[in-house]
Amino acid sequence: VQLQASGGGLVQAGGSLRLSCAASGLTFSRYDMGWFRQAPGKERQFVSAVTWNSRNTYYADSVKGRFTISRDNGKNTVYLQMNSLKTEDTAIYYCAASTRYSGGNYDTTGKYDYWGQGTQVTVSS
Repeated sequence: VQLQASGGGLVQAGGSLRLSCAASGLTFSRYDMGWFRQAPGKERQFVSAVTWNSRNTYYADSVKGRFTISRDNGKNTVYLQMNSLKTEDTAIYYCAASTRYSGGNYDTTGKYDYWGQGTQVTVSS
């Protein structure tokens, strides 16, 4: 299984980025997908998640209204559209896959079976 995150970069505060995570080696439509982030010296924290059928989406309070998660099962890809970026959004962003119907809370790292390598997002003031 491979989860390849991309789309990170350097952006000014108020700007936008779109992250992508391409999955291979698994039946993508059988997995819920999540995005987490980790800033230097901090624990990995939940950002957003989407169920296997896109019926439900979940967001951390800190990104609600600014970030949008979506997925394309035909392309085995999950996206994270990030608007109105703030300096505190600076982190490495990781995508993760969780077997559908596995239970657990979407905002906990333990729910996820597979993780990508991360993509750096840096927001300058």
